[in-house]
Amino acid sequence: MAVGVLALQGDVREHLHALAAAGQCAAPVRTAAQLEAVDALIIPGGESTTIINLLHAFGMTGRLTELLRGGMPVWGTCAGMIVLAAEVLDPRPAPLRLLDIAVRRNAYGRQVASFEAYLEVEELGPTPFRGIFIRAPAVERVGRGVQVVAALPDGRPVAVRQGSMLATAFHPELTGDLRFHRYFCTFRPDSAGTDGGGEDGR
Repeated sequence: MAVGVLALQGDVREHLHALAAAGQCAAPVRTAAQLEAVDALIIPGGESTTIINLLHAFGMTGRLTELLRGGMPVWGTCAGMIVLAAEVLDPRPAPLRLLDIAVRRNAYGRQVASFEAYLEVEELGPTPFRGIFIRAPAVERVGRGVQVVAALPDGRPVAVRQGSMLATAFHPELTGDLRFHRYFCTFRPDSAGTDGGGEDGR
């Protein structure tokens, strides 16, 4: 499986390095044509508003949405979680409305309030995963078809999965721990696809 990393803005290099370290074929994706050459996609952390605006500016939004609705595996980290969400609880450019969650931007504070937390993730084995949270979004609502993969000790979800879509509020690419990247690389296209989130997906 060839994994693309959306390379418009954000932690592109870090994800590419992690995928290479995991022995995975990976490539940056900057155009709609390059989307056709990959089997799965990572939308990295960065500035969600910038990523959404650049997707529109480069004419990628329509084809990307079509591929993801068709079941292409996708993983959004931090800003990428916001891009995929069905609902964002502040007035910014609209997300792709694919993953049936509602999120709030920068919910844990500004960059100076960044923090780490060790997370229990059953899919990754018994050793806790070190989550690095930088201006992280909070998941305020989880749809019925969405699995909570990891949560903070107070129960707030920070990693979710819906079919072939994965989203994390933290940055696994900054840890040197390759387990989340290896986990994502086991995903295969979801033949059921998705009809998006929002009211119809709840």
